[in-house]
Amino acid sequence: MPTVLITGCSSGIGRALADAFRDTGHDVWATARKPEDVERLSAAGFCARQLDVNDSDALARLVEELQAHHGGLDILINNAGYGAMGPLLDGGVEAMRQQFETNVFALVGVTRALFPLLRRSRGLVVNIGSVSGVLVTPFAGAYCASKAAVHALSDALRLELAPFAIRVMEVQPGAIASQFADNARQQSAQVLSADSPWWPLREQVQARTQASQDRPMSAAAFAQGVLAAVGKAPTPLLVRLGHGSTALPLMARLLPRRLLGWVLRKRFGLLRPL
Repeated sequence: MPTVLITGCSSGIGRALADAFRDTGHDVWATARKPEDVERLSAAGFCARQLDVNDSDALARLVEELQAHHGGLDILINNAGYGAMGPLLDGGVEAMRQQFETNVFALVGVTRALFPLLRRSRGLVVNIGSVSGVLVTPFAGAYCASKAAVHALSDALRLELAPFAIRVMEVQPGAIASQFADNARQQSAQVLSADSPWWPLREQVQARTQASQDRPMSAAAFAQGVLAAVGKAPTPLLVRLGHGSTALPLMARLLPRRLLGWVLRKRFGLLRPL
């Protein structure tokens, strides 16, 4: 029975991935940060463990437990993450640091900790990126930058892990039905205040937080797409799923940068002076 560890399984994409892999016979180790989410996962029959991906001690304990139970790991899915929304300068360095801690640094930390188990099993690392790392938009600068970093790190890891027969696949979702937008809206409300120079554009900022719910693919369908890709030989290097996952990168590649900038400024109300 193949063993898969998935981070960020409390809801949405992570929970759907856990369901999909369990239903096809995988031994799923589903992690979540909050104890109540771990309890729900455990009640659903998963091997559920509490894990804040930024907690190195908790990660070390999890690795020890996996080592004792299985001695290896077939699939690691780095899914944990969140979207820091709002004007980049309003959030500042601290908001960006927090975004990179979870979306970027933790991805490397988790993969590094589990490397010996992945090496033993000649496993697969699946990194959940985003089309936002390809087409950068206003009011999501920190998030877009973090997902662009996931893309670069996936490419680097793929090259460096090849001698150990460990494969790396990146998934770039487009619009997927989840709680991402609600969480992003709450987060942006904490950043954008009435004294912000961008306060007159607060409706446009909120519109950016909802972009992930524009004709979204269901999380279950997304999980099935990832599952199908994992089963292919050779393993795909890049998988794009969900509304906009193909069109937006194509737009970023084909449109002249000045024209693309104008389109995005128009879309988010940035053509008129403030």
